[in-house]
Amino acid sequence: MRKMTSIFIMVILIFIGYEILTESESILNSVNFSLSIFKNNIFPSLFPFFVLSNILIKCGLPEFMGNLFKGVMNKIFKIKGITAFIFFMSIISGNPANAKYTRELYLENRIDKYEATKILCFTCFSNPLFILGTISLLFLNNKEVGMLILVCHYIGNIFIGIGMRNYHPSKDEHNKVSFRQAINEMHKKRISNKESFGEMITNSLINSINTLLLILGVITSCLVITTIIDNNLNLDSVLGSVLNGFIEMTQGLKYISLEAIPLKLKCVLTVMILSFGGLSVHMQIMSILSDTEIRYLPFLCARVCHAVISSLFMYILFDFWMNL
Repeated sequence: MRKMTSIFIMVILIFIGYEILTESESILNSVNFSLSIFKNNIFPSLFPFFVLSNILIKCGLPEFMGNLFKGVMNKIFKIKGITAFIFFMSIISGNPANAKYTRELYLENRIDKYEATKILCFTCFSNPLFILGTISLLFLNNKEVGMLILVCHYIGNIFIGIGMRNYHPSKDEHNKVSFRQAINEMHKKRISNKESFGEMITNSLINSINTLLLILGVITSCLVITTIIDNNLNLDSVLGSVLNGFIEMTQGLKYISLEAIPLKLKCVLTVMILSFGGLSVHMQIMSILSDTEIRYLPFLCARVCHAVISSLFMYILFDFWMNL
């Protein structure tokens, strides 16, 4: 069986190599498209947050937020207050930043593998600027649906978090909020860091660039795969667009917006793909977490549930929202 697996993998790789040589024009177009996504969307939206988050973690912001939000995080999600940093930063910056923040807190032993797995599952948010700008204005050309897509996508994640409350629940923390204690904990963490400020910035820049290059490589690989599939499978246009979306999210969402289908169906498919994330996002997150014990399977199950929940919310709320 293992020999057959090796043979199968080799056949697939040889076929991909053959396609790259014989369909070089379409492959080059997909590579150029990945570079365009990286340059126009990913790098500008993620790079500042990656660098800033590295510095903030070393300066103790997670401890500060953990002390302020421990009551909320524990009551709603049964998880440590320090994970509030991952939750709020992920809302602002989008995926796969949540994996990067989770990994950093895990490697510094500020959360364990169960807490890391749990917070990872319900912080897979898409960047709000991507939803409100690129998807609603450029792809769907409809400003009104952008906020609805955002709401359905975010509510779905909250439901996942509540549904996972009893997955390795953290011990109750003292719920009394003390601003002074939050400041003291932040200060202790900052002075415990032995790096100079210059070293902190340099290491944050190097770490962020390496992560972004990894993301670029994964996106390019997935776009090449979708191009090969499109060249060899004669799929229905809508089905092909959805399949593209589940492999590489941005390209699939663009294709769906061009389909001659009702706007409601476009929005349902859009929020479903956004919430699942696409194979590209999953590979990025697996790559970022490859040197940890954080489990991937719960994350995959959460994404499937998230896609179902958010698309149901979109289907139910669409007509009401558009008639407001």
